[in-house]
Amino acid sequence: MKENLLQFVWKLKMFSTQKLLSTKGETIEIISAGTENLNSGPDFFNGKIRINNQIWVGNIEIHLKSSDWYNHHHEKDDRYNNVILHVVWEHDVEVFRNLNEVITTIELKDIVSENVLKKYRELFISTKKWINCENDIDSINSFILNYFFEQLYCERLEEKSKVIECELKKSNNNWEEVLFKLLAKNFGLKVNGEAFFNLANTINYATVRKVSLNGFQLEALLFGQAGLLFELKESNYFLDLKKEYEYLKAKFSLEPLNKGQIQFFRLRPNNFPTIRISQLVQLYLKEQQLFSKVIAIKNVDEYYKLFSVQTSEFWDTHFTFEKESKKHVKKLTNSFIDLLLINTIIPIKFMYFKKMGNINFNEILSLIQELKPEKNTIISNFNQLNIQSKSAFETQALLQLKTEYCNNLKCLNCAVGKELLTG
Repeated sequence: MKENLLQFVWKLKMFSTQKLLSTKGETIEIISAGTENLNSGPDFFNGKIRINNQIWVGNIEIHLKSSDWYNHHHEKDDRYNNVILHVVWEHDVEVFRNLNEVITTIELKDIVSENVLKKYRELFISTKKWINCENDIDSINSFILNYFFEQLYCERLEEKSKVIECELKKSNNNWEEVLFKLLAKNFGLKVNGEAFFNLANTINYATVRKVSLNGFQLEALLFGQAGLLFELKESNYFLDLKKEYEYLKAKFSLEPLNKGQIQFFRLRPNNFPTIRISQLVQLYLKEQQLFSKVIAIKNVDEYYKLFSVQTSEFWDTHFTFEKESKKHVKKLTNSFIDLLLINTIIPIKFMYFKKMGNINFNEILSLIQELKPEKNTIISNFNQLNIQSKSAFETQALLQLKTEYCNNLKCLNCAVGKELLTG
């Protein structure tokens, strides 16, 4: 038994309210259970209770035992002075408000339905390995799931917005700069994401803009700052890049990343940092006003055209500076662009709309629903539970569900858990 279950039971009145009595035999009528408080202080604000023939308006506190009032030191906290009702599972001691008056108490253990407790035990007290509701989640009505998925996806966007908000403050609201940093991070994928983000932060964005009309200079700048030009290679292209970088380094007083921060290990050749950096360079060589275009576009096909770039010519026959390979044009694939849209473009559009006071959530939903579902272990596990994803909208919602609700046992805050307990 946990306190959050009692809060859930109280909020939904999942107990017998007929002939409801306090621990002292007073008749109780619940006119309003109050508004749940998600912060510190009493559990419910502005409850309305009739005790005998008198109506009381004030706060309501929930505990497993009455003595928890003292264990939590509420008697020393002025925020609890206007608690009008104490709701407990077990009443083991009288509790007094600041004027030495006994606080009316309701004991729940004999009036909560056994069926509710059974469902609670089935949900929480089990040997299930992955998520608590793994045997039942596929029984939830699709309408309930879809509605909840919108909430989950909105929560996920809000979380990603926090990073964008932070970067906007650092850049004095320079959206182009923030976009560059976030794109750099996502071009690095999981292995090099943080290193690419750090790389973008080593360069004043004004410097990027100054050299962005010259693809060779921009490659020299990013390769050099990535620490990929330290070791001497025999390639003429490498030597030319190194020479150019030394010039730029001196001109703009640059400090590169330490050697070894950028990784090649366990990456497929097409995801080598050399390839991804060159593709990023070509994107900025192609588009001088990238942010305005990102905001203006409203469908996925147009984004595919916008991000349709390939490496510079040298990388057609190379994956590294040393070994030559069979000629192969290395374009950004639609699946890679999908990742950029999911992790960078859609969140930054959402944040921009929010800042402008004009969140068009339907446009955001339309974009994410056009994208194919992601493939990862979490999504595969949900597939095994018969929760199939048709788009990236559903996979993003499921990722939020697993990481923020299932992993933290927030079943009573989850639409699935609520339905299983009340259905």
